[in-house]
Amino acid sequence: MSSAGTFRVCETGGPPLREALAEAVALPSVLTTMLRSLIEAWPDEVYTRPLVTTRFLGQRTTYVCDPQLIRSLIVDQAGALERETFMLRALAPALGSGILTADGPHWRGQRRTAAPMFRPDRVRDFIPAMAAAAHATRLRWLGRTPADARAETERDLLPEMMRTTFDVIVATMVSGDSRLEVEPFGRAIDAYLGQTAWKIALSMLRAPAWTPHPGAGAGARAAHYLRSEVARTVARRRDRGEPGADLLGLLLQARDPETGERLSDEGLIDNLLTFVAAGHETTALALTWTLRVLADHPAVERRVLDEIARLGADPAADPEAVERLAFTRQVVLEVMRLYPPAPLIVRRTAAEVRLGDRVIPAGESVHVPVYALHRHLSLWDRPEVFDPDRFAPAPTASRDRYAYLPFGAGPRVCIGMGLALTECLVILATLLPAFRFVPVRAEMPEAQFRVTLRPKGGMTMKVVPRHVR
Repeated sequence: MSSAGTFRVCETGGPPLREALAEAVALPSVLTTMLRSLIEAWPDEVYTRPLVTTRFLGQRTTYVCDPQLIRSLIVDQAGALERETFMLRALAPALGSGILTADGPHWRGQRRTAAPMFRPDRVRDFIPAMAAAAHATRLRWLGRTPADARAETERDLLPEMMRTTFDVIVATMVSGDSRLEVEPFGRAIDAYLGQTAWKIALSMLRAPAWTPHPGAGAGARAAHYLRSEVARTVARRRDRGEPGADLLGLLLQARDPETGERLSDEGLIDNLLTFVAAGHETTALALTWTLRVLADHPAVERRVLDEIARLGADPAADPEAVERLAFTRQVVLEVMRLYPPAPLIVRRTAAEVRLGDRVIPAGESVHVPVYALHRHLSLWDRPEVFDPDRFAPAPTASRDRYAYLPFGAGPRVCIGMGLALTECLVILATLLPAFRFVPVRAEMPEAQFRVTLRPKGGMTMKVVPRHVR
């Protein structure tokens, strides 16, 4: 049974009145569980079975955990799916109707327009800026004096990595605009995400959108701040009279290859904010979890350090060098198996969907619980064990493509996947040779669903310089 107790109501059991009474009794416990972390409300069977259907308050949700059925759902029948109501309610006030939240022709047009900006050659051009941001973090951590460089310092790595990846965002997306400030922007993102659990839970419980909840006011102010700052950033770029060669510049010049249309000002704000907020958040989380996991696996960390030492080049001077970090890449991929920054793919059926011998009617929820998929007992040997060699070439080639989905799959696969992975490698190659990371607490922080997968209570570690230069 799931930790939510009677949250999972058997579809074929009991008269409707008895089921209704059971749901009513369970409601306070369910709400508490969803607010703590939605993952805890999933039925235990998502870790062992290919398909699991639950029903609560008259709503059915089918969890799809079989790779072939996942492919059928999000690739072959993608046209029968739409965005899930509760996720739109959580994200749209801040992100508008950008590439992450839009559906149908509006989404397809934005996707076609933005896709060329994330080609591998474009990503490679951004590597020096990524390395510069990582070097800035390295210098800040080393301090101003030799004594600073010898001292160990306790730091919460999540905001530290947020700051680093935000510096990358500023350099690659809005270069030369120093008025987009990392700390207030980061605080606004935290404030907004902090109240999304309430929005999701209340939406799932069919409460109206205007229902008051803790953090609602702070979340609304945060959304207003984020959108206003990005709007001012776009306006400043237009006032410059030249688009520039960064991602904002490319967005300003981009046209839909089919229609020839440019993004509207609202579309520019929606998508730039999506790339800034989602891009730096998920990459920072991947780095935070990676540094913590490596601290528990010194032999793996040594292999990573040896590989970085063999590069013989700084990524800032030789962007091609990043491609030689094959084992480091395996480490990041394995960490994202255990701690996927985006732990859930949510969809609603706009038309009937067939999954094997199961028919899902229109209007129902179909979810891919990525966190559970990555720990599914039928798909992974010893799924709780950290083993980067799972992602060596041979095991990867033999694994079903849809058993591993840290970036989603199908038409809506994450557009920034290559950028995020490259950024992780560049930052790790810069920081790991300079510092050891020592956990303050022996136990791994609990993974908590907050749209993304965050370490509950942060990730405080001792940052210890390896040597003084």
